[in-house]
Amino acid sequence: MDKQATFGFVLIGIVMLLWMWYQAPAPQPPHEMKSDTAAATLKQPPSKPREETPTLQVPDHVPGKVDPGTFFAARVTGNDKVITVETDLYTAELSTKGGMIRRWELKNYLTWDKRPIDLVAPGTGGDFSLLFTSADGKLVNTRELYFDTDRSGGSRVSLSRDESFTLTFSLPLENGGRLLKSLTFVNGTYAFDAKLQFVKVGDAISNFEYQVIWEHGIPYAERNSVDESSFAMGYAFSGGEVAELDANKVGEPKKADINGNTDWVATRNKYFAVAMIAEPGKSQGAYVEGIAEPRPNNGIEERYALALKMPLKGSGQESASVTVFLGPLEYDIVKGYGRGLENVMNLGAAWIIRPISEYVMIPLFRFLRLFIPNYGIIIIVFSIILKLGLTPLTKTSMKSMRKMQALTPMMNEIREKHKDDPQKMNQQVMNLYKEYGVNPASGCLPLLLQMPILFALYAVFRSSIELRQAHFVLWITDLSVPDSILQLPFTIPFFGIRDISGVALAMGVTMFAQQKMSVTDPRQKAMIWMMPIMMTLLFNGFPSGLNLYYFVFNVLSIGQQFWFNKQHEGDPLRKVEAKKGRGGILARITKDLPKLK
Repeated sequence: MDKQATFGFVLIGIVMLLWMWYQAPAPQPPHEMKSDTAAATLKQPPSKPREETPTLQVPDHVPGKVDPGTFFAARVTGNDKVITVETDLYTAELSTKGGMIRRWELKNYLTWDKRPIDLVAPGTGGDFSLLFTSADGKLVNTRELYFDTDRSGGSRVSLSRDESFTLTFSLPLENGGRLLKSLTFVNGTYAFDAKLQFVKVGDAISNFEYQVIWEHGIPYAERNSVDESSFAMGYAFSGGEVAELDANKVGEPKKADINGNTDWVATRNKYFAVAMIAEPGKSQGAYVEGIAEPRPNNGIEERYALALKMPLKGSGQESASVTVFLGPLEYDIVKGYGRGLENVMNLGAAWIIRPISEYVMIPLFRFLRLFIPNYGIIIIVFSIILKLGLTPLTKTSMKSMRKMQALTPMMNEIREKHKDDPQKMNQQVMNLYKEYGVNPASGCLPLLLQMPILFALYAVFRSSIELRQAHFVLWITDLSVPDSILQLPFTIPFFGIRDISGVALAMGVTMFAQQKMSVTDPRQKAMIWMMPIMMTLLFNGFPSGLNLYYFVFNVLSIGQQFWFNKQHEGDPLRKVEAKKGRGGILARITKDLPKLK
């Protein structure tokens, strides 16, 4: 391996190091929350809301301090009846207080400590309410009001096959009008449809607008809150573009206001999401607010409040529909809504990495999953497939590197002879490459081609719910996070490493073996151990699934290198015959003309 190949390896390592540093969030120490708020901007410039329009309210509501005004005063007190809906995928609790979702517990997923996952924030009383200004100037949040329903408290509805169930909450007004929330649940889906009806509310609700709100975000489910916060975000899809709001700093709340037709708003943690999808053409904007709060052990948690702005003309009877999704970020599920909801998934940079993740990695893993039950085995099979696909290119690279090794004595002679004339030395070296048909960059080409694939794998392995808590063998119990075989009594500076990954260590050993086989120049012996150590430290914090892929790929590369060396052992170094152009052919014809006479 010559200087060009060495430079290529170093450059790749630096790129990966910088990329990992950019991707990984630094732990933030806890400190007091500031009372002031900071304005935030989305990817598209938000426009200011009308002064008379109420903004989304994030602070907790204090019982006994609710003043809904004249039209809703009778509904501040009442009986809280809870109705349970159970499907094959979740168990939901619905409350007549606010007509809200009080619990949404998934059946097929557990938290990191093996507890049921509830996508409704605990201790909040529920979510999914309406916010508006009453005609007498009061800001009304229906979460504080008691609805009526024809179902008795404590009743339970179980759905199977393709069954569905609709529950209607009714909120009577003092003027004789009504506000109706009809929630429809269908077995086999992670969503419910909400039909909102307003009957004779024109003189009770002002400003010709109300908001459908989800105030308390989505609770965390993973062990590392800092890592999960790197995925947490608020989203709005408006005008065919996704806008993102990231409240990633403790003490700096962020807000965003969007005006114009909005398809949906959403928030997510690492693997799950809550999204409110408006009926096409119905929503006239959105609010998204985010706040980061400190957690024990230098942790951090981000919460996002969402609102869809809905028009209200004040006519005798009006209605609108909203679909609420509460479930896993599984690509086929979110894409199946056909509204661009898959854009909340973190699958890498949109211009090159995301297409590889979206159209190659995920479909291939899904296809292999049909035959192989263990994702660790799937990763091994995937490594073999990729290695076979890159074999022609790798073979060309090995031939070039073998020639480079054979040319080393001649290059050393040229360097010694022209050490005082660098320009002539480089020219002579290039002539030597040309004479023997060597491309000095070909040794790094397979590595460069693997970089987008490696980044795509990193994105998929970190955020793909299929790999979440996927067991492989022995201590590797979750392919989506780093494995650990040893905890150091200290932290490695700069890298922040304390837990040692066994798979990353094995990958580093295979890389050392590769370097040992390829590096022959005595001046580059430092590369034999320097690159493996650097890459092991770099990959130590990567998902074990990604390290498993790279480990298998390296083992296959070592076997291929060994086989190639055996096949070509003793092959002489030959010069490349110069291609003859038209002048050479004409010269031969001219030379032979006398013989034809």
